[in-house]
Amino acid sequence: MKEIDFINNISAIIGNEYIGDDCAYLKDIGIVVTQDSLVENIHFKRDWCSFEQLGYKSVAVNISDILASGAIPAYITIALSLPKNITSNQLTDFYKGANRALYGAKIVGGDITGSTNDIMISITAIGKTEGRKISSRKNAKAGYLVVVKGEHGSSAAGLKELINGGNNSTLIKSHLEPELEYEFSKFLGENLKEDYAMMDTSDGLCDALFKIAQSSGVTLKIDYNKIPHKSFIQKEDVLFGGEDYKLLAVLPKDVALSSGGTIIGNAMEFDGAWVNISGTEYKFYDELKPFNHFE
Repeated sequence: MKEIDFINNISAIIGNEYIGDDCAYLKDIGIVVTQDSLVENIHFKRDWCSFEQLGYKSVAVNISDILASGAIPAYITIALSLPKNITSNQLTDFYKGANRALYGAKIVGGDITGSTNDIMISITAIGKTEGRKISSRKNAKAGYLVVVKGEHGSSAAGLKELINGGNNSTLIKSHLEPELEYEFSKFLGENLKEDYAMMDTSDGLCDALFKIAQSSGVTLKIDYNKIPHKSFIQKEDVLFGGEDYKLLAVLPKDVALSSGGTIIGNAMEFDGAWVNISGTEYKFYDELKPFNHFE
């Protein structure tokens, strides 16, 4: 099975309105909640990163979801399962890194257990919604503009550097210590009155475009040449490479123009393909060749 099949099955069983976005918006108590897990040798390798970098990224990937909702990062809990060979100094470094990635949130608890061989990390993040307009994938509308904040493809290129023994420190840092788009999220959350769609690009830019388009029932038409990226990054990495943790938003025109992001396209009535990037159409999710944990 594929990850999306598992998600669809779970949605059918629990049957509530909170499944679909990366954060669950609990409007009645004014918070958004997200959770992510990282497993050694699937999401990271100890040979490639320090414990401080691991702590930073573990928290950052959760804070990124909070920012993608437009909410205010508030609280973090961290659950760790650790093998016996982990030292006190390594754990200290992990939390030093975690503290660097909080963007105003506080670590308020968690859990720690043993594991057989690999490190397993599970983090829950809570964001406050008071005074903020919260996004949803389903809120893109024809006539809105597509905006990105931050460069794309650098993290995927950094991962290739690590795999191939490269030494481009800028690309490697993009992969291990992604910088989040806090101010962009804050501007949109504080200034928007209309509904809008926003996601982070954790699974790739084209992944986020496709999911917003399909959830909203629109076509997103994109000019590839307008996507911010380093000139030497391969097109495949710009469009499909994951873990940049930048923000993609589909916004009313006036807000898009004043947001400080880069306008890369527009939303239009659905025309048979969910995403059109400089003439290349994407009608089915599998065309994006997404990573599948269960193959």
